[in-house]
This record gives sequence, structure tokens and C-alpha cells, in this order.
Amino acid sequence: MTYQIKPIHTEADYEAALAAVSPLFDNEPEPGSEAGNFLEVMILLIERYEQEHYPIEAPTPTEAIKFRMEQMQMTAKDLVPAIGRQNRVYEVLNNKRPLTLPMIRNLHEMFNIPLASLVGVTSPDKLRI
Repeated sequence: MTYQIKPIHTEADYEAALAAVSPLFDNEPEPGSEAGNFLEVMILLIERYEQEHYPIEAPTPTEAIKFRMEQMQMTAKDLVPAIGRQNRVYEVLNNKRPLTLPMIRNLHEMFNIPLASLVGVTSPDKLRI
């Protein structure tokens, strides 16, 4: 089979690219093979198109905390060591109180929440420590 790599400029190109790579996910080709190289390049093109046309907004600090709580099956009580008294935890979770620098440090260290998410930076490469 001959694989044709083309840039993705339109929604139709995007749909065609997805259709072209879809069968390769079920029977993943050997890396370095013609099919493997095709899949690798097409995934890069698809990702670039999606980043430009379907951007995903970065979470707010509160959304990042709630997401980690869900992942780790935590309750507000579990955040007390990082944030302070339970009423303060609820204030933070309900956007009534902003995170302080010590809270940010604690949440990052205790629960491995990315600093960029906790300070509301949209791109981690813009975070200067």
C-alpha cells in the first residue's frame, strides 16, 4: 500500500486524515516501516491542526484542584494540610478566596498539581520560577 502525506488545511482534509490513520490504530504498524512513518507524520499534522482549530483552554486553578481531587478520590478535608482550615478550603474551591503562595507551594508539593495550573498560566513555558 502507498501512503500519501498531505498538509491539513481544511476540515475536509482533517476528516480525510483521521480516516486514513484510523485503521492503523487497530493494527499498529512497526516503527520505521512505511506505514509506521506515515502514522507518525500524520499524527503530528493532525495534532497541529487540532491545536490551531480546536484549542483546549487551560484549567483555572480551582478546576485544576478539583480535577486532582477527583483523580485521587479526595475530599475537601484532604486539602486542609495544604490550604488551611476546612472553611478556607471551601472558600478556595468556591472561588471566594484566591490561592496564596504558600497554598500554591503546598498543593504542588503534596498533590503534584502543576505550578502553571495553580497560578493560572495558560502555557507552562511562560512560567518563570
